[in-house]
Amino acid sequence: MYEFVALSLKCRFCGESLMDKKVLVDNEPSIKLNVVQGDKKGSIHLSAIYGSYNYTSDFEIPKGEVATFSCPHCNKVMNSEAECLSCGGEMVPFYLDMGGKVSICARSGCKNHHVEFEDLSLALRKLYQEYGFRGRKFPKDERTPEEKYNKPEKKVDEDEEIIETGTFLQSYCPHCRKSLIENDMLKLKIINGEEGYLLLSPYLNSFTSKSTIFLPEDKAVSDIKCFHCNKSLVIIEKTCGKCNSPIAKINVSASTKLIDFFICTKKGCKWHGLSEDDLYSIKLEESDEW
Repeated sequence: MYEFVALSLKCRFCGESLMDKKVLVDNEPSIKLNVVQGDKKGSIHLSAIYGSYNYTSDFEIPKGEVATFSCPHCNKVMNSEAECLSCGGEMVPFYLDMGGKVSICARSGCKNHHVEFEDLSLALRKLYQEYGFRGRKFPKDERTPEEKYNKPEKKVDEDEEIIETGTFLQSYCPHCRKSLIENDMLKLKIINGEEGYLLLSPYLNSFTSKSTIFLPEDKAVSDIKCFHCNKSLVIIEKTCGKCNSPIAKINVSASTKLIDFFICTKKGCKWHGLSEDDLYSIKLEESDEW
């Protein structure tokens, strides 16, 4: 399955879209549902990125507990009688806009899910049209012509290099110098109560991501490491220029050298920047840094 396929889902009863563009999870519109667990009830927003287990909820769902999900439009319970083959919990099926259905397990912490297509050839064709061969690369530019072309011009020195939005950032560990790119994704080891991996889009100003462990939105992770040498990439002498959270440092290649590139450790924060020395000669297009 593609790395960054954002699925668009709808209720299998009323056919209404479950997508919520106002609440982002993994920097994509989320899947909104009503949820009940024990004596608690509220709303939950699931990540639409296939293979991601991140979500936000009005209350914490204890790991191992089975929740009941319902449609926010028709209020019908979406849990089915089908059992999860991994844990025995109830499966929750949704319809895909492109045809077919996706099912997830209702037990908190279970990672079982699967997709069934009604017409595989049609679904694959739609996937290729939307995401290309390897999945989502750089998001569609949805700005209006006025937003694109009526922006105030920023003065740029002739000797400065501009790294343009959408540029593929060849990324390396600042300790062992090995590449952090794997299968066209920027791969990092993360520690946040448990150990897993974070996959980031390596394209400048593309903020799509997914992780192999649950990462709460708007919270900094405990540590980010190189998956080769296992050394921490978090630095203590600087913080995020937007939310003041800890930041991690990787190296990316500019035209003539490797430069320090900083990313925020807070989930959902889009800040990134360069070292003070590199700011004199290199600029990031549409960055908060300049």
